[in-house]
Amino acid sequence: MIILHLAPEARWLAWPDDADYLPAEYPNDGFVHCTAGDALLLAVANRYYRGHAGAFVALSVDVARLTVPPRWEAPADGLAEHFPHVYGAIDRVAIVAVRRAERAADGTFVGLGVPLGATR
Repeated sequence: MIILHLAPEARWLAWPDDADYLPAEYPNDGFVHCTAGDALLLAVANRYYRGHAGAFVALSVDVARLTVPPRWEAPADGLAEHFPHVYGAIDRVAIVAVRRAERAADGTFVGLGVPLGATR
């Protein structure tokens, strides 16, 4: 199963190739926010990140390759019944693809591009 994590492109590109990934919000949240499916990722992106400047990427994460499996938990926002939360770093080997999030001029997330690959 593949789950998705939205990350600022600049953070992803600056992240060391040999390090497991953690978003900047991890120390506050205690887990990595993920979604299941492109449509839900875009809904989350538009609700929470539409006003954020800069490019974003969607990390495709193979659940079978995670050291810490996700917990499926109910969100407070009602966007979905459950979201996968990873209570640890996303193992580098679990990131099987990276796609650039496509945005309209007003910042709306409108799609995910073709995979850029998991490595840079």
